[in-house]
This record gives sequence, structure tokens and C-alpha cells, in this order.
Amino acid sequence: MPFGFGRRGCPGENLAMSVVGKNISNNLQSKHTQCFQWERVGEELVDMTEAEGLTMPRAKELMAKCKPRQEMVKLLSQSMQQSSNSLSELGAAHCLAREHPFHMTSFRCQLSWRTGISLNRSSTPTLGAGEGSNPTYISFVSPPPAAEECLNKHDIVFANRPRLLAGKHLGNNYTSLSWTSYGDHWRNLRRIASLEILSSHRLQTLHAIRVGEVKLMLKRLFSASENKKSVDMKALFFELMLNVMMRMIAGKRYYGENVGEVEEARRFREIVEETMRIGGASNMGDFWPVLRWLKVGKKEKALRVLQENRDQFVQELIKGFRSAKDAENGGGDAEETGEKKKTLIEVLLTLQQKEPEYYKDEIIRSLMLVLLAAGTDTSVGTMEWALSLMLNNPSTLEKAKAEIDRIIGKERLLDESDVANLPYLRCIISETLRMFPAGPLLIPHESSEECVVGGYRVPGGTMLIVNLWAIQNDSKNWEDPRKFKPERFEGLEGTRDGYKLMPFGSGRRGCPGEGLAMRMVGFALGSIIQCFDWSRISEEMVDLAEGPGLTMPKAQPLVANCRARPGMMSLLSQI
Repeated sequence: MPFGFGRRGCPGENLAMSVVGKNISNNLQSKHTQCFQWERVGEELVDMTEAEGLTMPRAKELMAKCKPRQEMVKLLSQSMQQSSNSLSELGAAHCLAREHPFHMTSFRCQLSWRTGISLNRSSTPTLGAGEGSNPTYISFVSPPPAAEECLNKHDIVFANRPRLLAGKHLGNNYTSLSWTSYGDHWRNLRRIASLEILSSHRLQTLHAIRVGEVKLMLKRLFSASENKKSVDMKALFFELMLNVMMRMIAGKRYYGENVGEVEEARRFREIVEETMRIGGASNMGDFWPVLRWLKVGKKEKALRVLQENRDQFVQELIKGFRSAKDAENGGGDAEETGEKKKTLIEVLLTLQQKEPEYYKDEIIRSLMLVLLAAGTDTSVGTMEWALSLMLNNPSTLEKAKAEIDRIIGKERLLDESDVANLPYLRCIISETLRMFPAGPLLIPHESSEECVVGGYRVPGGTMLIVNLWAIQNDSKNWEDPRKFKPERFEGLEGTRDGYKLMPFGSGRRGCPGEGLAMRMVGFALGSIIQCFDWSRISEEMVDLAEGPGLTMPKAQPLVANCRARPGMMSLLSQI
């Protein structure tokens, strides 16, 4: 009596038997003809040990190998037709709720993810995860040819975004640059971002801000060196990037020295911490809409409150600049001059006076929040991973230092523009982005219509998730993929190499902030390599384990020792 008995017997027996039965029937056809050939992973028998718990879970999760039988391939390919019920796939739900890195979970849950829903070799390319006549299809893409086909040949088809919870709330009801679907609104936002915010000209006008913040970082490191203190590099890089972004956006520092409005800075830090805590968590309702309808958990409410706080904070900044501008100009129009370098909010407010129909306050708020969110954690992670890898491979650190000494010397501090003349440093950054991409899974795409990818028919409305980590760490694409070898990129800079490397995405939805990110990462890393000798805090290698999150953070934040280089003491003491 597995469901109990009598008056207190389980009332959900019929549902359970229906779901379990259908899940099994997906793998077995009628008359016991198998759709798949199944086998164990390894020669050992499957471990039947039980773990503690009220529901008798297995001590070790089951992994198995399967491949479609040749005579069933055609029938299986036709199963991509929209089904009347696809709740059976909830058996893979634990993969989405785990605390492990999601991009690696998709490999570990081999039955559910790797062999079941990858557009790869002979496997079925989609996972039905909807309900009734309107299922959600999820396609994981990892082979470079499939990624190229989706992001190049079918670029426009896959240029849309699915309706995920983060897009609804943090994306201003799917209207932000990151979350809006392809169309006139997206083209307008992309134009503003590319021409007015992230253009080479605009970045150059804000060059002094980045130089100033890097110098303050060097000053802090010099103090730690003098006092022989270890440095929390994640915290250091995080404060650097947030100060850079906020000074570019609003001319304000909220971390470290010279913080003006203390209470405003405190509010900002709280919002950032809450964004990092909530924004990076997975949401089951994104993959199983029935859970969204049931409003399982409190995440949606938390996201809604968070976005209200974010919007209010940025709107207050806009209001302050508008009041100051009105007081200075009497409300009139003013052209940008070389005498005063405008913040990005000021630039957009000036454009608002000329084209109010485009530059509405909600558009300005949205663009600033996207810039802040996309431009901080990703760059912080890349810098932290790069230094971690160099500390575990001292020869690469010495080679980068020798390159800087040879080209820049010790008579002046490295400048942002010098990074273009430091090819080995750029190779280190490329190799870091290959091994530990800032976004291991690209922001999901969605197909606007039916298309064929890799010989498979992909229905309209399919959610496409490109597993960038899998592409860039596959031995079929890269020799010794888990070995840190910057030399592999010598002579290959700036190439996509057949879609085997695309840390900033590709196609119409590629990241428009790539130029700013590469400037800051190269500038910051080059500066700390030029000025300091670096070492691990113990004889043990730096732990390269990955933590959970959308931007591939280190499980253990990097802490390192630095010592000012003798030839740089004079310059550092003058900062």
C-alpha cells in the first residue's frame, strides 16, 4: 500500500500514477518496443544506496546513457509536434533548482539535459515543458555549428526574448534593452546604447573617470602592501567597477573614499546587494509555466519590490540632474562642450529635450540599470578569474609582466590606451573568457517562427539557451580545454574561430558593452601587474571551483598577497 490505506490514504494516487506512468511510457513504446537503447555509466552496477529523508531519495543521483534506436529516429523527430501534455518532463526539475552552476548541471543531469534536449548529434532537440496546447519548448545548444546556425543563419528568427520572470520585473515588463523582443523598440534602444552611451567617442570623453578609479585602486593596494595585508580581490574589483559605472552614469562614488551623500550611498549598496542575491537565482516558473500560475515561492514579489526600489533610486538621480540643468540653463537647450564632461544621464537628458518621444524617463532609467547590471559583475568575475589563473600559473604572470616592462616601462603608469599594444595580456583575457565566460549561458533567445536547425524542425516559440561554457570547454573544439594556455590565442585575436569563442554572444543580440568591458578588464589587470608582485596566500593552489549564479562567480572569493615592485614605488607614492 504505497499510498497508504483507508480514510487517510493519499488522495493524489491517480495523479502520481498518471505522471509516473507517462514518464515511463515516453521511454517505452507500446508492446514494449524501446525507443532508446539504455546503459549504465561505467561497468559498475547502479548504486542502490538510500539517502536520509522522508521520501527515500537515492544517495547518488542516477546518471544513464541513452541513444535513439535507428528505427525510432524518424518517429522521435516527429515528437517535436506540440503535445497535449508535457508535464512528464518535470522529472528534470531538480536540475533547475540545484545550487550547482547551471551550465555544469546541464552536463551532470545527462539524461534530462545533455542527451535529452541538446541540439547535438542524434539527440532530440527540444524539451516540452508547457501545459495543454501551449507548451514551452527549450533547446540547449552546445555544438558550434548549431550555435552558428541559430545566431547567424537564423539570427532574426532567434532575435526575440522569452517571457521570463526576470524580464517581467527587472526588465520593465520586457521593455529593457536586454529583455525586449526584436522590433522597432529594440532597434531604438540598441541605437541609443551604441551611439550615445557605448560609442568609442562617448567612452573616450569619460576616460578620466576610469583612470581616476584605477589609480585609487592602486593606492589602496599600495597601502595593503605597505601594511603586509592580504587583499580580497573580489571586493576590490567590485568596488572599482561600481564606482566606475556610477561615476560615468551620475558622477558619484558610493564605495571607498570620497563618498559624498552617505545615506544615498548606503541605499545604493543595499540595492546592489539585493540585486545580486535575488537576480541571479533560478526560477522554476520560467521553465514550467504552471508553477508561475501557482506563484510558488516569494521570488516574484521580491523581484517586484526590488525593481520598484531600483527605479525610484535612478529616477531621483534623473530628477536631481534635471533640476540642476533647469537652474543652470533656465530650462533651455544646451549643447555639449569640451569644457565639461557630461555624465550619461546628462547626455540623455540633453537628447530628451530634442527628441522627447524617444528619450522618455523610463527609457533613461532602463538603460542606466542595464548598463549598471551588465557592466559590473561580469567584468569583476573576469578579472578575478584571470588573476586566479595567473597565480596558479606563475609563468604566465611573469610573461605578462615582462611584456608590460618592455613596452610601457616603469617611468609611467599604464594607460587604458596601452592595452592595444599588449597582445599577451589580451591573450590572457581571451583565455580567461574561454575557460570561465562571464555568462556561461547566454541570455535565452526565442524563435519567432518555425525553422530547421541541424536537420531538426524547431517550432516557433522555442526557448533557445546557448551553453557557451560547453562550447568553449569541449575537447572537440579546443585542445586541452581545461588547461590555461593564453598562447593558443596568439595571432587569433578578434576572430570568432567558427563560433568556438563568443564570450559576448553573437548576432543582433550580442552584447553592445563589449568595448567597455575589454577596456576596463585590460586596464585594471595590466595596472596591477605593472605595479605589484603577486602571490598566493599559502602554498596551496587557488581554488577554481565555481559557485552558483548567472555570471559564473568563484565559489571562494580570491584573496591574494601583493608587494609593490621596487621600480614602481616612486610612482605609487605619488598617487
